[in-house]
Amino acid sequence: QVQLLESGGGLAQAGNSLRLSCAASGDTFSNYAMAWFRQAPGKEREFVATISSDGTGTYYGQSVRGRTNISRDNAKNTVYLQMSSLKSEDTATYYCAGRRFINPRSYAIRTFDYDTWGRGTQVNVSS
Repeated sequence: QVQLLESGGGLAQAGNSLRLSCAASGDTFSNYAMAWFRQAPGKEREFVATISSDGTGTYYGQSVRGRTNISRDNAKNTVYLQMSSLKSEDTATYYCAGRRFINPRSYAIRTFDYDTWGRGTQVNVSS
């Protein structure tokens, strides 16, 4: 399995942008569909965005759609989450997740679809 390490979290002002990174190691990253989830205190883990292993397919959660972009660089074994127009509601711990699919265009949006998780990076948005 691949190991995942998130970075890029921190304190941001509402209205600003932030880019999170998730670096993978230990397996062939290009075989993995990747996703970002987030979890705020007292709330369930929420789907944010996903990207297929070949990068051709993406899908976004409703709460971030239109102001978020997920991308990947398979040469660098890294997936990114670019968020703009940040809101206080974006405050959460952000987790990177991955799983292998046979079809390189496949992706998934449910937490139980993923078997590999990072430890998370905290994002705090101040208004």
